[in-house]
Amino acid sequence: MKAFRLDELEAERAANEGAYLQFLRERNMSVGLYALDAGEHDPQRPHGQDEVYLVVSGRASITVGLETTQVARGSVVYVPAGVAHKFHHISEDLRVLVVFSPPEA
Repeated sequence: MKAFRLDELEAERAANEGAYLQFLRERNMSVGLYALDAGEHDPQRPHGQDEVYLVVSGRASITVGLETTQVARGSVVYVPAGVAHKFHHISEDLRVLVVFSPPEA
């Protein structure tokens, strides 16, 4: 078993001064914590893997392909591999768990 605490992951991510911290990598998936502060720009480009986002905290909008929706704590968003997507209009610091399948390259 592998178990994680969000507060410890957030501290590790902040200490590494990056927006993304991959904390689990297995044969069929990887999981990370993604952070964007209020007003920040999301620099993401399409990924070669399917993704699932689980919003842990914060508020923003996300556009996936041509569709846009608002997200907040508890929101879950699926992004197919290769599809353009970005968080925007981030009104509260955003913390998101990201599951990639297969694992992020």
